[in-house]
Amino acid sequence: MEDKIQIFKKLVNESSNIVFFGGAGVSTESGIPDFRSKDGLYNQHYKYPPEQILSHTFFMNFTDEFYKFYKEKMNSLKYEPNITHIKLAELEKKGKLKAVITQNIDGLHQKAGSKNVYELHR
Repeated sequence: MEDKIQIFKKLVNESSNIVFFGGAGVSTESGIPDFRSKDGLYNQHYKYPPEQILSHTFFMNFTDEFYKFYKEKMNSLKYEPNITHIKLAELEKKGKLKAVITQNIDGLHQKAGSKNVYELHR
């Protein structure tokens, strides 16, 4: 395992064109629940299924219910960036990391200092 860590460090140190692809695993370390784990949002019970609540149609037709769910389950303002967010921002500041591509929409990469963040979620 130590060899793999050293190889990874060497690759990062010698690179200047890194792109990071991430998702929920980065933000769960900050305490934000994911969607698909056994305790995730998709496995909890609500009046409507989360995948329906998070749709544009639901938002347009049941705006109050959408915001209720969002405030209770998805508001990320109380969370702070973790070591991964911070180290990625440091790599960007050093000119090594060119972009963060993430499924997360919690803003923690930006809060940590990353500027080139692309939030892509389908």
